[in-house]
Amino acid sequence: MNRLIYLDYNATTPIDTRVLEAMMPFLSTNFANASSLTHRPGRAAAAAVDLARQQIAELLEAAPQEIVFTSGATEAINTVLKGVYERYQDKGKHFVTCATEHKAVLDTFAYLEKKGAQVTYLPVDQHGAVDLFQLERAIRPDTVMVVLMWANNETGVLHPVDKIAEITHRHNTLFFCDATQALGKVRCSVSSNKIDMLCMSSHKLYGPKGIGALYVRRKNRRIQIAPLIHGGGQENGMRAGTLNVPAIVGFGMAAEIARRELAEESSRLAQLRERLEMSIINLPATFVNGQLGPRMPNVSNITFRHTKASEIMIAVPDIALASGSACVSGTRDPSHVLLAMGLSAEDAHSSIRFSLGRFNNADEIDRCIAQVAGAVTRLRTNSPVWQLYQSGAIE
Repeated sequence: MNRLIYLDYNATTPIDTRVLEAMMPFLSTNFANASSLTHRPGRAAAAAVDLARQQIAELLEAAPQEIVFTSGATEAINTVLKGVYERYQDKGKHFVTCATEHKAVLDTFAYLEKKGAQVTYLPVDQHGAVDLFQLERAIRPDTVMVVLMWANNETGVLHPVDKIAEITHRHNTLFFCDATQALGKVRCSVSSNKIDMLCMSSHKLYGPKGIGALYVRRKNRRIQIAPLIHGGGQENGMRAGTLNVPAIVGFGMAAEIARRELAEESSRLAQLRERLEMSIINLPATFVNGQLGPRMPNVSNITFRHTKASEIMIAVPDIALASGSACVSGTRDPSHVLLAMGLSAEDAHSSIRFSLGRFNNADEIDRCIAQVAGAVTRLRTNSPVWQLYQSGAIE
């Protein structure tokens, strides 16, 4: 990994050494079950879980009792969508979401549609933005919940979640937000908006894999969610199973670090991202997707027209990049996010996601620029398709 330039932080992040240090005692000496409150080691484990719950709540500006631990954001998404569908049958079976949501949302809704749910999939414009007037028109008397992400995992495009929350509450509809990518990169405050439920995942935040959380608002609105996993009654009956104490401790420390360093880190990443984009887009027929709208500071999705992303990535083996979401990167299908934004299948296959993170520096970005630009130029020199483009035969 010494030579590797890692620019795939949206797929996963390395564990921060400070997080690992906090976890280590709970992997060895402090190994007790947090539900074993009859002895001192068990109470110590429970106290560590309580501290982590508080640290995560502080990052969200929420209350600790509103945090429910899960195995990750995907489980949290399944819990909310399936649990709300089960409990709110009396109100209706209609949901509103968006064509650019994560596959965990889209695939779960596809499952629920087979069970009788009705789902409206809102389109986005060329910048990846949802039309808020169209959103409001899509809400019906039998609409149970609106499901929209905070930040897109492929483009970094940010939805105006505060305005979305206002709309949903005006229509007495629940709002569930996937904040997996946004957390730790932009301020995600549930005290300043009316988001009802929100999911997150530790491994996008320099914490361990296999642990996530669900925020469920308790103030002003009683929200009912049928549990996805039944058993020992942990997490107030919302998520059964022995708590993963080391991972929870790591998640808490990752949240604490993110809260303290958010402003400085976001500013630094935005500068590195701009450094990357300003150089790369000097290549002909190259453009940034979603550039004109609000975006996360660390993400750049760039299309290199008439040049396959897979070939570019093979040509730069010392740079870790992605051509789409990590959950579907093994498929050959073009990105559903880019297609929804109006890109052709060819352009979608020519797009690369650069996602920067805590341990990147300017030297790595400069090396990336040089290697990617060199690879694209070489590939195009030998490409008949590029020659047709240069001659004006194709656009």
